[in-house]
Amino acid sequence: MNSIITEKAPGAIGPYSQAIEANGLVYTSGQLPIDPGTGAFAPGGIQEQTHQSLKNIKAILEAAGTGMHKIIKTTVYLSDMSNFAAMNEVYAQYFQAPYPARSAVAVKDLPKAALVEIEVIATKDK
Repeated sequence: MNSIITEKAPGAIGPYSQAIEANGLVYTSGQLPIDPGTGAFAPGGIQEQTHQSLKNIKAILEAAGTGMHKIIKTTVYLSDMSNFAAMNEVYAQYFQAPYPARSAVAVKDLPKAALVEIEVIATKDK
């Protein structure tokens, strides 16, 4: 088991790793829409926050030696399900068929009052 760490994504805000690699899979922790350069949320609404969360995931996967095209499962947490369509518009820009499996749920609150948090499982298969 290996911990994945990159400065191109926000550091952990608690006792957890940005991602863990085990048995050819990479499991990311939930990625908030924090810009690693500023430490603040991406300015704007749900679409800008979705872009930033996915950019963070991309950076972590690249640090692990894989990429967005190797994602097999995503979980999207939304603070409000009314943001689903706008999130989905941005999300669709990051993936192509065959699309990863996905769960999308609304939760009562997200850390730091984020609008979205996304976690993924990716493979390192060739």
